[in-house]
Parts: sequence; structure tokens; C-alpha cells
Amino acid sequence: MKSAAVAFFNKIEFPVLLAGLVVAFGLWGFVELMEAAHATTPHAFDTEILLAFRQAGQPDHPIGPLWLQGAMRDITSLGSTSVLVLITAAVIVYLLLIRRPGSALLIFVAVAGGQVLSSLLKAGIDRPRPELVSHLVDETSLSFPSGHAMLSAVTYLTLGSLAARFLPDRTTKIFVLCLAVLITVLVGISRVYLGVHWPSDVLGGWCAGFAWAMLCWLVARFLQRRHAVSDSE
Repeated sequence: MKSAAVAFFNKIEFPVLLAGLVVAFGLWGFVELMEAAHATTPHAFDTEILLAFRQAGQPDHPIGPLWLQGAMRDITSLGSTSVLVLITAAVIVYLLLIRRPGSALLIFVAVAGGQVLSSLLKAGIDRPRPELVSHLVDETSLSFPSGHAMLSAVTYLTLGSLAARFLPDRTTKIFVLCLAVLITVLVGISRVYLGVHWPSDVLGGWCAGFAWAMLCWLVARFLQRRHAVSDSE
């Protein structure tokens, strides 16, 4: 039994194993965070972190200089629907022009599917936006999970994984993937700083987004290995 298990794990490539772990932990984390979203009163974790981004005793005044507020608004726009759609459309058109329809289809399914999933989760969980602090930007949709955090994870991680396939060495691959993660993290932090999301909303968005992106990557890898999907040259 032990030798069979060792042989099984030896057959699994490290990227596949890592992606599987991201999916598993992402789903587990999302389920755990849903408990905080369903609670009638905010969790201490949420309130403490949200207030940490405000001056003591002044929930309408965020910490930091005025330029930081502008920077956070700029960063949060990197996770907006309009920016993500523009980036995704540009990449899809480029891939079609260089005759890689399989990669274009992967990106479309991952991003569009992530958008649909985010909307369904928001409607199903039905958590209102936080009212503990003032909102520095106007938002009208529901709160959990954070759509900016989730769709940033889906889009940038999918694009980063795709770009890494064409890069020449491991160092540049790691750099691109780390950049995708960094942008996703900054977008999530900006949502809490701007007061439009509880921290658990952002964590839930990250969990769902990373899990969905890695699941799409695993499915695409499986189909490519089975030659069910291929890019025409």
C-alpha cells in the first residue's frame, strides 16, 4: 500500500499537485468564511481590521495622507469589471490573431465563469456592505464575496499562468506569477481601506478566485494532455 501511494504521488507533477492544494484550501477557506458572512453581527476580526484603516475614534477619516486615498482608488480600479473586461478582451483578440484559439477559450471560460460564479455567490449569501465606516467610493452590489478580489484573482492568475507557459526560464515564470498575486492582494487591501468590504469578504473572494482559476487551469491541462483541446499554429 505504501509503495503504491509513493508511486502515485511520483506520477503527479508538482504544479498539478500545487494547483490541487490551492483548490482544496480555497474551497475550505471559503466555506469557513461563509459562517462570518452569515452571522447577524460582524465578527471581531472584521471590525478590528476595518477600524485599523481609520483614524482612532474617527470612522470617516482613513489613515494616511490624502494621496494614499487616491492611490487606493487607482489600485481598486485594477479589479473593476470594466478594466478586467478590457484586459481580457485584448488578450483574447491577441491570442486569436496569433492563432491560439484554445488559450483564448480558456481565458474566456475562466473569466466569464468567474463573473457568473461571483454574482451567484453574492446573491445566494446576500450580505450587506459594512456600515461601520464611511465608504470612500460608491458601491451598490452585495458584499460577500468581494467581486474585485475574486475576479482579480481569476483574471490575473489565469493570465499569469498563461504567460508563464511561454517564458524561457523559471525565474521569469515565478516573477510573472508573483506579480499576478501581488496585484490581486493590493486590490483586495484597497477594498477594505476604502471601507466597502469587510476583510472576510476579501478573503472569501481570494479563496473562491484562486480556487476557480486553478480549477480551470487543471481542466485545461487535462484536456490538452488528452488532445481534446489544442492550439492551431
